Amino acid sequence: MTRIDYFRDPAAPKANSVVPSVTAVVRDDQGRILLIHKTDNDLWALPGGGHDIGERISDTAVREVEEETGITVEVEAIVGLYTDPDHVLAYDDGEVRQQFSICFRAKPVGGRLRTSNESKEVRWVDPADLDELDIHPSMRLRIRHGLDETRREPYIG
Repeated sequence: MTRIDYFRDPAAPKANSVVPSVTAVVRDDQGRILLIHKTDNDLWALPGGGHDIGERISDTAVREVEEETGITVEVEAIVGLYTDPDHVLAYDDGEVRQQFSICFRAKPVGGRLRTSNESKEVRWVDPADLDELDIHPSMRLRIRHGLDETRREPYIG
């Protein structure tokens, strides 16, 4: 399934669903950040995905990171809540989803890098190299917040 991200675009279609989801800012011992090259929109992003019935939201973050990257993580904190109604995701099946994402900070505790059906490439990226990658503005915001060690409170927006 493919998707188009609309961010503060007056021509964006109206949302017809909301699905709680997560992303995770995962940093290794060298300070690099774990990113995936997504198959659905061809952009680089934090690993993450939809919350399933019957799981805690932090468990969603652990599951999604492992599914998409092969890396096992431990959740440490909440980076922020991202619910901007001016950010919608239009899927080719007609669903237009309003963003509703909780971003976590997590540390790697095991596993090995690998791709999945949602990630055509997975890599550890030095923060200094982020500008070289095609990353959606809403994802850049989460990354910036996740890398900011001076933040004391989660972002709410």
